[in-house]
Amino acid sequence: MNTLKKMQVLSDSAQYDLCDYVNHYKKSDTNLPGIYNATGANGCKIPLFKVLMTNKCVNDCKYCINQSKHDFNRLELSPEEIAKVFLNYYNNDYVNGLFLSSAISHDIESTMENIIDVTRILRKDYGYSDYIHLKIIPGASKDSIKRAMSLANRVSLNIESATSDGLSELSSTKDYNKDILKRLDWINSISKKDSSLICSSQTTQMLVGANDETDSEILHRIKALYKKVDLRRSYFSSFSPIEGTDLENREECNKERTSKLYHADALLNQYKFDLNELVFENDGYLSVEEDPKYLAALQKDIFPLEVNSASFHDLLRVPGIGPISAKKIIAIRKKQPFKKLEDLKKLGVIADRAEPFVKLKGSYQSSLNI
Repeated sequence: MNTLKKMQVLSDSAQYDLCDYVNHYKKSDTNLPGIYNATGANGCKIPLFKVLMTNKCVNDCKYCINQSKHDFNRLELSPEEIAKVFLNYYNNDYVNGLFLSSAISHDIESTMENIIDVTRILRKDYGYSDYIHLKIIPGASKDSIKRAMSLANRVSLNIESATSDGLSELSSTKDYNKDILKRLDWINSISKKDSSLICSSQTTQMLVGANDETDSEILHRIKALYKKVDLRRSYFSSFSPIEGTDLENREECNKERTSKLYHADALLNQYKFDLNELVFENDGYLSVEEDPKYLAALQKDIFPLEVNSASFHDLLRVPGIGPISAKKIIAIRKKQPFKKLEDLKKLGVIADRAEPFVKLKGSYQSSLNI
């Protein structure tokens, strides 16, 4: 099979690794395999070359299309093949960077060596200096992690589950504490000890709905990782059953559940909410009907909040006000107090959401009917 055909298969397999906010996978208009449109922090689309080195895998993850027991065509690309195809895409302005992952073909270290070799070829042999995101294999050695971090702009290691028991339900070949949590800690410690490393951040990914872990368990784990290993952000992949895998008959995860987890995650990571501010239903799940920030606001006794004197912390608790608009409010009100909702709207505040929760110059904007 030629390189292009292998690329088609392995780029399709790579769709299950996320690197943007929305769970989507989209081919470029060029109709070439492996072009993935990630979403940047400002919402712009960033085309990346996204591919697996191989779909051969020794792991038995029950949800995964590449699990060892799944009977389908197994392929592998060499580091040279990936480097050449990527540079062709890059030099023709099809992509702006590389997102490289892999199943485990033979053993963890040889797989990591191949991943690192792709990056080494690009950086050292071809002088490529733009964006590279590498997936760290669970159980990788500290040396291989450090070498990957010295060549990549970002690294990530998929945590998959919120608990050790949760991962055990899904795989018998991964040790949650040793292969994953310990490696996440290594990435953080290596980054702090060596400022010369090119790697700027690490992320992780959680699989939602493949086991019976609750939203509360998921967010408790993610919050702990933000604090302990300086996680840049987390991604949530909605479980979808794949024919031929152990979980082919399990119900597909509700996409609204994943969406609400993203909203709650933003509150924890960007808005610096505490977990006890979030509202969980009795079974430990977020409501799929209402926005987590709105429900959190209903529980607080600080509303309606006087916009012209409220702290940054409290402004962030107002539905419709985010970190950027909160900073603008504080900067502007020193010179000119706010009198109308329209003034807030000009700063990016979603006025319809904020209106029941704020006062301007002591005047209530509307009543909140609960």
